[in-house]
Amino acid sequence: MRDTDRTAGGKGGTDTPRTPGESGTPGAVKVAARLGGLLGPLRRAVLRATRNAEGLPDLPEAQIELLRALSSSPEGLSPGAAAARLRVAPSTVSNVVRAMAAERLVERVRPEHDQRTVVLTASGEAQELLQRYDRASTTALAQVVEGLPDADRLALDRALPALDRLVAALEAVDGAGAGPPAR
Repeated sequence: MRDTDRTAGGKGGTDTPRTPGESGTPGAVKVAARLGGLLGPLRRAVLRATRNAEGLPDLPEAQIELLRALSSSPEGLSPGAAAARLRVAPSTVSNVVRAMAAERLVERVRPEHDQRTVVLTASGEAQELLQRYDRASTTALAQVVEGLPDADRLALDRALPALDRLVAALEAVDGAGAGPPAR
């Protein structure tokens, strides 16, 4: 006979099978539900703390993601390549670029070899802003993590490799799908 876990809080939901010997290990559904419920609030809390710590502008997460992609490609990216890298629809990139170009965060460059195409690059101002976001984020997180009990810091440190593997597994599953996810 198999042990089972109930989903978040043990109310409703489906049972999660456990293999024998896993008596202290939470079921996949329980972990997935709790993690899924924490990701959005965690991202928003980190972004708020980052902005507040340095008085940074209120850049939407989509703009920050695009800046990261462009900053990691000094030669620039076509809008299609940016959409593929971010796994969003090309129209999403177009809308984000339009807003960012108006703020002088993204530059559209036409390569000499093909004037019909556009390459997107992060402006110098955008790269400085992204560096400020990264420094402020690290500082804000470090201050909060420093205030946690030793056991919590250790648990977070031990969870990092598993979170890296989770990201890789999700990207592998997403990469097997057809096209970018709906946003």
